[in-house]
Amino acid sequence: MNVWICTTLIIAAGAIGGFVNALLSSNGFALPRRIEGIWCPGALSTILIGAFAAFASWAFYGSGADFDVADANAIVHLRFSAVAGAFLVGVVGAKWITNEADKGLLKESVKVAAGKEISKEDAPAIASGTALEVFHKVKQA
Repeated sequence: MNVWICTTLIIAAGAIGGFVNALLSSNGFALPRRIEGIWCPGALSTILIGAFAAFASWAFYGSGADFDVADANAIVHLRFSAVAGAFLVGVVGAKWITNEADKGLLKESVKVAAGKEISKEDAPAIASGTALEVFHKVKQA
């Protein structure tokens, strides 16, 4: 198998992992955007980040680290465990960047809430939901 085919399979597995993260996230398939100065990655970014994370992990620490791309006669093989690992790294890498965006939104929510008088009765309703929903509820309160 060609080294570039192996690389493409790893990148594709990571991209699928990023796609799965987008499916699992509460933000849906939104496009990347800035909300009050906070970058929210969206589905496209999570797919790209998943692909990059999988490739980097495989190339630095996995079986891809042993490939000599300059050797045309090198025997190249790709184990299923490497593809499965690339998928998992794609999910986790994309989840990490999504969590960073959510953390930023929640920090901004705290800043906004600190300047407001919110009743104890309203607090549980405001705090329930995704980070983006909490941010919007705090701004409206």
